[in-house]
Amino acid sequence: DLTEQVTDAIVNAANSGLMGGGGVDGAIHAAGGPRILEDCIQIVKRSGRLPPGHAVITIAGNMPSRFVIHTVGPVWHGGTKGEARTLESCYKESLKLAKEKGLHTVSFPSISTGAYGYPIDLAAAVALKAVMEFLENNMGIDEVIFVLWGKQSYDAYDKALRDLEKKVK
Repeated sequence: DLTEQVTDAIVNAANSGLMGGGGVDGAIHAAGGPRILEDCIQIVKRSGRLPPGHAVITIAGNMPSRFVIHTVGPVWHGGTKGEARTLESCYKESLKLAKEKGLHTVSFPSISTGAYGYPIDLAAAVALKAVMEFLENNMGIDEVIFVLWGKQSYDAYDKALRDLEKKVK
């Protein structure tokens, strides 16, 4: 359960309006309480809707993590509309924000693989590659955890990780 992670930050697969919703987004808003929504409302008032691939940070409210990093993933359109680039940006921008805040541990869901329809096997490869590239080039983040929903997601991430390890060797 992402909302129970004891890390400096958890990442929310948010919608552009930052007003909560279904899936991970709804669970985070429900578990964290109204202060998260209050922070999100202020961000939207100040900066407008959050574009896909970007990230912002709020408090975590009632959850054990300290912060929530909200990022908007791409909606899957068959892979021809820059979805991989946008998804990569979600992970890297979230980690960049964590680093800027001096955070050391971050927990991610599998962004865009629920209602946004991104195929889990393709998303896993993008996510792991993006995180590995970021960590190779940036000091400060000590641990990244992927909190996955079900065996299919776990298996997809496990395979993507093994495939990346083969390429590195």
